[in-house]
Amino acid sequence: MFSFTRKRVIFTIAGLIFLAAVSLIIGSGIFFIRPHMEADKEQIIIVKGGMSLKQVAGELERKEIISNRTIFRLCAKILGYGRNIKAGEYRLSSRMSPVTILEKLTKGEMITYPVTIPEGFTKEKIADLLDKKKLVNRREFLSLTDNSDLLKPYNISSPSLEGYLYPDTYQFVRGTPASVAVETMVKRFLQVTEEVRKEAEKMGMEKVIILASIVEKETANPAERPIIASVFLNRLKRRMRLDSDPTVIYGIKDFNGNLTRKDLARATPYNTYIIRGLPPGPIANPGFKSIEAVLHPARTDYLYFVSKNNGSHYFSRTLSEHNRAVRIYQKRKRRGSKKSNI
Repeated sequence: MFSFTRKRVIFTIAGLIFLAAVSLIIGSGIFFIRPHMEADKEQIIIVKGGMSLKQVAGELERKEIISNRTIFRLCAKILGYGRNIKAGEYRLSSRMSPVTILEKLTKGEMITYPVTIPEGFTKEKIADLLDKKKLVNRREFLSLTDNSDLLKPYNISSPSLEGYLYPDTYQFVRGTPASVAVETMVKRFLQVTEEVRKEAEKMGMEKVIILASIVEKETANPAERPIIASVFLNRLKRRMRLDSDPTVIYGIKDFNGNLTRKDLARATPYNTYIIRGLPPGPIANPGFKSIEAVLHPARTDYLYFVSKNNGSHYFSRTLSEHNRAVRIYQKRKRRGSKKSNI
């Protein structure tokens, strides 16, 4: 009798434990696949480097993204998610199931921000823009762009990555490593220029990009780029100096925006009023249209151009004609217009 009663108690306890376990499993399963709230409560959650699963779960519960940190941690460990959470910035909602949240955290589906690099930006301006948007560290970015060794795997010879950071719209997460940003832009350059690569290599890729960067800085008028490219190519053929203001400006550290005669006489590797031929490297990062203009310049015998102060230029074949144009348009500039001449 005693033995029967004892067995009955044991079976009862075992049954209760089994039911409790089943209930826990079912409850955990329901918790894991069911959102905490039907009402949307989307928030930005920052997972810092080194945060434990316990800390992440606590933050999610505190922000009311999940209802129970303990069950969240238990489920994460059972499914093997516990050690794979990636640091970053996430947009999570209380309408997401815990399993969806964990998948985002482990896959690194972070918030990305669009950033547009304008054509003609220098590496310094790109670094400033990325740093201002808190996407990439400025100092780290510039230290990498000055590393010409990074271009060697791509068979590009240049003193820096200037000219090869393709201007485009990119999606970056906050805190993107500088190496990732640089590699993304260089790969985009290679992708965009793939169709003209063989043609550019015949002329010399570095020469093409240097000239394209000068063309990019000389005009924002797409229709004039092939003509301006022809001017510089004509001058190179005649062994004339390029006499390009933007190259001079590039060689001046901390340029204040006012180009003077003294600046034009200052000896720098980028002063094309002094040196013959091309500067040692690109002076900006050109877009495809400027690269194309160098590869397919207009057929002209122009050797000079001066800004007409309306977004276009006057082109001349002779120095005397150019000097007359300069007098005309500089006179207009003194009346309040802007000037850019070669």
